[in-house]
Amino acid sequence: MKLFSIFISAFLINNFLLVKFLGVCSFLGVSKKTETAKGMGLAVVFVMFIASFMTYGVYNWILVPLNITYLSTLAFVLVIAALVQFVEMVIKKTQPSLYKALGIYLPLITTNCALLGMAVINIGEKYNLIESMVNALGAALGYMLAIVLLSGLRERMEESDNMPLCFRGLPISLVTAGLMAIAFLGFSGLKLGGI
Repeated sequence: MKLFSIFISAFLINNFLLVKFLGVCSFLGVSKKTETAKGMGLAVVFVMFIASFMTYGVYNWILVPLNITYLSTLAFVLVIAALVQFVEMVIKKTQPSLYKALGIYLPLITTNCALLGMAVINIGEKYNLIESMVNALGAALGYMLAIVLLSGLRERMEESDNMPLCFRGLPISLVTAGLMAIAFLGFSGLKLGGI
């Protein structure tokens, strides 16, 4: 039950994009097309899940025994950067069109504060390895849910002729993201055992 609570909390209640506002740069930059948003979401899911495992290991099996936990942020950034480089190479080889569509936002996953935030939250909550992985999976899927939802809404709004000119593009995207964040605050009333 505790793992389910951790997952739902990360997925809906404490959604990284719409509640904690981590990773908003890629959220707004890559959400113009649903295909691109799905690709970015999958890349973040992969990187966040693997980074959670690796940062847990680096922290608990290297930094803590050597009593150098003050280097955790630096170590986490290096792990995340290496993983993003790997993902970038794989996407470039397997999905060249997606690689082009993601553009600068793919390397920006390295500096995506959601990934570093996940590592810091896992350590701060003193999650074990399984709990860390479940938390990362929930947060990453929550990120993907939010970015795909926004991209679908943005595509529909682009087709609309009834929108005032001053709202077209980024302004209406910001308003929409704000309304989505308000909607996700409704999940804060969920009471889950174990959290």
